[in-house]
Amino acid sequence: MSFIPRRKHALHDDLIGSEILALVPKSAEVRNVGKRCGRKAVQQAEINALLVAFASFGLKVVRLKGGDPLIFGRAGEEMGALRKANVDFEIIPGVTSALASAAAARVSLTQRETASAVVFLTSHHANCNQTVEWEAFVRSGATLAIYMPGFSYAQTSQQLMSAGMRGETACAIVSRASSNREQIHRTTVKNLPSAPLLPAPTLLLVGDVIGQGDSVRSHGELAMSDFEADPSGPLANVLDVFVDNQAFLGD
Repeated sequence: MSFIPRRKHALHDDLIGSEILALVPKSAEVRNVGKRCGRKAVQQAEINALLVAFASFGLKVVRLKGGDPLIFGRAGEEMGALRKANVDFEIIPGVTSALASAAAARVSLTQRETASAVVFLTSHHANCNQTVEWEAFVRSGATLAIYMPGFSYAQTSQQLMSAGMRGETACAIVSRASSNREQIHRTTVKNLPSAPLLPAPTLLLVGDVIGQGDSVRSHGELAMSDFEADPSGPLANVLDVFVDNQAFLGD
């Protein structure tokens, strides 16, 4: 992350941890342009305009996102604006939350005997008329990684079972994956409606392979008091997020 101290402007999302922001020079201008749970303090069009405007003045900018910008990160919209303005940029890939969540739960998203495909999908769409093709996804037999699943677990459970998924299919809700506040709840599709409402951001993993990690207790399933009891433990220095992306604007 040696590129961060060389930037004079930083536009970051809400999921960027304080440890990452501390790398930004104190002389740099830092703006939070995050969107959380429907609260859009800054519109996407404004973010696009800021990136182009800073670049037009020859300024070096870093755009910080959580996870990986190319998976449900609106990177396409921002890259489109930069290309239209003939602004060059570079993307540094990150660890998307589906992979971080699987690692936290100690499960493999694919397995030769069980699942040969993974589907990344979201239940949140910009177009309210767009619907999830649940039947096609269930029929494929792929492991499902559902981003931004919301808290309507009863509806999600019903949609999955109506599409043909067995109620006994394993699933896991992972909250704040890869942070020291990470939490994991393992359940089944049938029992999903009774799952606790873990803090956002969350990701829902669904598939037979998810059940193969049930006998392993991962660190995210420890009581939060366990983290507080040993501040010098092996997880004490885990960052809040894996940084991902970021567009270098200018030279």
